[in-house]
Amino acid sequence: MVVAREIQVGNLRLAQSGQLFLIAGPCVIESESHARMMGEKIARIAADAGIPYIFKASYDKANRSSVSSFRGPGLAEGLRILGKIKSELNLPILTDIHEPSHAAPAAQVADILQIPAFLARQTDLLVAAGKTGRIVNIKKPQFASPADMKNAVEKVASTGNTTIILTERGSSFGYQNLVVDFRGIPQMKKVGYPVVFDATHSVQLPGGQGHASGGQPEFIEPLARAAVAAGVDGLFLETHDDPAKALSDGANALPLAQLPALLARMKALSTLVRSWSTS
Repeated sequence: MVVAREIQVGNLRLAQSGQLFLIAGPCVIESESHARMMGEKIARIAADAGIPYIFKASYDKANRSSVSSFRGPGLAEGLRILGKIKSELNLPILTDIHEPSHAAPAAQVADILQIPAFLARQTDLLVAAGKTGRIVNIKKPQFASPADMKNAVEKVASTGNTTIILTERGSSFGYQNLVVDFRGIPQMKKVGYPVVFDATHSVQLPGGQGHASGGQPEFIEPLARAAVAAGVDGLFLETHDDPAKALSDGANALPLAQLPALLARMKALSTLVRSWSTS
């Protein structure tokens, strides 16, 4: 079995700690009060499950389907809100960046800079993220193979930064549909970095509603179970207290009320799988 190098995020030790970790939060910052409430509730749920937790939310969703879709509060206000959540709730922060010029200011707040799947071949963006010295989470593009991720990793590592995470989020299957090839989990783990499974974007139906993406959230848990069984180091979940009213990606978000039971089952499965790999 390939063991990923350990990555330190605040007080959390990812990968070699032997614990499944969680990256979760709303797709986008809808308001300061909502983001804080979600961070508080998810942190309590993760703590009860014994799972290390990293808060995620976007300050700008630059790749929405429609020009009229809600994008978020923007760079300055979004980072202010994320900074308050980080300091007041004592949570590590992940947020995505879409432009090289956003890397440095985002790195002043975020512990992890995320490269969106659509942008994971953009050399300037990957290099700018790497130069910040922050952890870089690269989402595998819907159109790329697991083997292609080595090239993205090398772009970040060329800056001297080897604190990298890879995230699987499904592959394009015809129009407006995604499938997950779970062979990609062990294939990406061979690169030597922690691998995360995005269980909510993997059930997305891109552009499925015409003006926005659809989703099949009933498949979140089955896919998460399969990913944990395949040996992922972490789970990525977008969750919302009321997905029907979410301002972005509500169609594929996990209802917050379902998170405690899901994490309890994923923790038990992860413990079992890891016991096999060490026996």
